[in-house]
Amino acid sequence: MSFWEKQRVVVTGGAGFLGSHVSRKLMNAGVGALFTPRSFEYDLCKREAIERMLNEFQPNMVIHLAAVVGGIGANRKNPGKFFYDNAVMGIQLIECSRLFGIEKFVAVGTVCAYPKFCPIPFREEDLWNGYPEETNAPYGIAKKILAVQSQSYREQYGFNSIFLLPVNLYGPGDNFDPESSHVIPALIRKCVEARRRGSPSIECWGDGSATREFLYVEDAAEGIVLAAERYNRSEPVNLGAGSEISIKDLAPLIAKLSGFKGELVWNPAFPSGQPRRALDVSRAEREFGFSAAVRFEEGLRRTIDWYEKQVVSQIT
Repeated sequence: MSFWEKQRVVVTGGAGFLGSHVSRKLMNAGVGALFTPRSFEYDLCKREAIERMLNEFQPNMVIHLAAVVGGIGANRKNPGKFFYDNAVMGIQLIECSRLFGIEKFVAVGTVCAYPKFCPIPFREEDLWNGYPEETNAPYGIAKKILAVQSQSYREQYGFNSIFLLPVNLYGPGDNFDPESSHVIPALIRKCVEARRRGSPSIECWGDGSATREFLYVEDAAEGIVLAAERYNRSEPVNLGAGSEISIKDLAPLIAKLSGFKGELVWNPAFPSGQPRRALDVSRAEREFGFSAAVRFEEGLRRTIDWYEKQVVSQIT
C-alpha cells in the first residue's frame, strides 16, 4: 500500500480556501479516509467537540488548517477574537490529539508570526528575534504558540507534530469580502468592479511601499501534503514561492490583468502592514522536495478568471 492509502486524515478547515485544495490533493493521492469537519458541527474552541470529532472519525493524522483570519482591516477590528479563537483551537486540538494517540499532527501557522523587522529573506531561525507587526500580532502569536507546543510535545511525549509557515496565499476560491479580504482579492474585486461600472479610479491602502511574497494556493496545498508525508522533525518550515513584489507594483499588475485602465489612488491614512515579507524557502526543498510551480502572473490570471466567473454567475 502507498503511504496515503494507510492514512485516516482529519483536515480541520477542510472546506475552506486552503483546506479544499489540500483535501482534493489527498483524495487524488488515494488517502484511505478523509474527514473535513465543519465548524457548525464541531466547534474546535470547545474540548468536548474535539474529543467527539476524534472518537467519531478515528483518524491517525490531523492536518490543522482551521483559522479565524482576515486582512489588515479585520485584524484591527478583531484582535482579541483572532488571538483567542486561534490559540484555543490549536492548543486543545494538539493536546486532545496527543491523548487520543494521533500518529502525526500537521500544524499550519502563518508568516504573520515573524518579527516586524526581520532580515530578508525570513529564515526559520529568526522566528523569535522580535515582535510581529502590530496589526496582525495577536493572530501571528496565537499561531506561533503552536510551534512551541509542537516542539515541547515532541521532546516530552515523542508526539510527532510538525509546524509549517506559509506565506500570503492567493488563488481561486479566495475570500473576496471587502471587510475581511487580503490584498490580492481586495485589489481584484476593486479593479473588476471599477471596470464594470466605468469608474475613473480605485483607492489602494497605504503608500504601496510594503513588499509581499505570494504563494498560489495549489502550491501551498502541495507543500503541506508533501510535508505531511515526508517531514518528521520539530524545526518549523517556511512554505513560499521565493520571490517578492511591492504593493506599488502589484496594484498596476492586477489592474492590467483585470482590464481596469483607471487611476490608482494611494491613501497613506490606511496602514501598509509589515514593511517587507519574503521567505527563505530552502529548508522545504531540502527536507521534503517542495518548490512552487505556478508563476505569479499565471496564478493571478487564474484567480481573476475565477472571480470574473463568480461575478457573472451572481448576475445571471
